[in-house]
Amino acid sequence: MTGLKVEKKEKENSRQLSGRFVRALRRSGVIYGLKKSRFRQRPKSDQLKKRAALRKIKIKEERKKLEKLGKI
Repeated sequence: MTGLKVEKKEKENSRQLSGRFVRALRRSGVIYGLKKSRFRQRPKSDQLKKRAALRKIKIKEERKKLEKLGKI
């Protein structure tokens, strides 16, 4: 997290201060970064990809076998 700091100016009410803080937060890009990484998924490992591919091949073979037998 960045050390975003906004101090109250003289004759500034809390609403103006919060608005200035929100603008500074938007400009810093912190919110954008958090939203961007919120649903990030890890890349699949090589072993996981290999297992998925083998599973697909097995299912295709089973389907072909059942089609030959006339069950599908």
